[in-house]
Amino acid sequence: MQYTEIMVRYGELSTKGKNKKYFIKKLSTNIRQALKDFPEVQVVGNRDRLHIKLNGEDGEAIIERLRPMFGIQTFSPVVKVEKSLEAACEAAVELVKKQYKEGMSFKINTRRADHEFEFDTNEINQKMGSAVALAIPSIRIQMKQPDIVVRVEVRQRGIYLSTETIQGAGGLPVGTGGKGMLMLSGGIDSPVAGYLAQKRGLEIEAVHFHSPPYTSPQALQKAKDLAGKLAVYSGTIQFIEVPFTEIQEEIKKHVPQGYGMTINRRMMLRLTDEIRKQREGLAIVNGESIGQVASQTLESMAAINAVTNTPMIRPVVSMDKTEIIEIAEKIDTFELSVQPYEDCCTIFAPPKPKTRPQVSKAEQYEEHLDVEGLIQRALDGIKVTAIHAGETSESKEQELFASLL
Repeated sequence: MQYTEIMVRYGELSTKGKNKKYFIKKLSTNIRQALKDFPEVQVVGNRDRLHIKLNGEDGEAIIERLRPMFGIQTFSPVVKVEKSLEAACEAAVELVKKQYKEGMSFKINTRRADHEFEFDTNEINQKMGSAVALAIPSIRIQMKQPDIVVRVEVRQRGIYLSTETIQGAGGLPVGTGGKGMLMLSGGIDSPVAGYLAQKRGLEIEAVHFHSPPYTSPQALQKAKDLAGKLAVYSGTIQFIEVPFTEIQEEIKKHVPQGYGMTINRRMMLRLTDEIRKQREGLAIVNGESIGQVASQTLESMAAINAVTNTPMIRPVVSMDKTEIIEIAEKIDTFELSVQPYEDCCTIFAPPKPKTRPQVSKAEQYEEHLDVEGLIQRALDGIKVTAIHAGETSESKEQELFASLL
């Protein structure tokens, strides 16, 4: 029996009260965007469930697209039949036969949303269980931890049956939490921060600082590849490349080494905040974790943060490196992050940075810089690229190779 649709369960969205409709609408939009190359698919978001009608499209391929989508608690490929117990019994038998192996057990688990249906939950369970047991004499009925669970939902539009529940990504649909600018380096932490921000519903745009010729084209591509990994959760991410060479050269000339890192970070934050204003973002996201490096002591964070009043979101702030690496491996950014292409933070890192910088001294040293001019020239040189889900330099090479064949 071929699956006719996929039923999506909302999880956290169910707690949103009067705002629930907005969250469901956004999730529906995100799913349509993710499945845009399946033209026959229909997405219908109802209050208690979201239905993806396959209309003959490849269900397995669609399941893979749904796995990383935030806002989905669980989902099941289902068979929809007319609202009759006879049709439901026939479908249950076929579904169980498809999975059954000698010695397996099963149970029927019914949820009756349509309370006007002629049979109650217990009657449906008993009648459907009997039908399966008669069709497969060697199968066992087992209420606790059976091998096969046939989930049955009786609704106004029909009866839905499934034997598989797939865990979704959880969280909130991307875009329901507003827009944030992710300060994306080539390291391990910032992609994880971006992933966690998206999980809470933020639409992120990636801001990356590039300092040619001190940083290589490979370092820039590495950052774009990391953005491609994060785009899996939203479909597309805007990658904003910011030229930072002049600023770093001026800081190296005019600022004592100990404060170089602090001033560099303050300039990056100023630039990110200006980009946020231009692109109507609401917050800045970064991968800072307390005490991990010199720039991430509380004193350093306070001195750097003093240049803006914009909300700063630090999703990994209390995690240790092992915890961050575990998530990086889960979202497939770790191997990219450890590639040996250094970003501008690493290239210009002073040998002995101040771990307890003072705001007054940072401001004093900045008086030797044309802060406004440097910021404006960097803003004038930014480049914005749309990075699509899964897009990497490797995937582009494969496409080019295929086009030449």
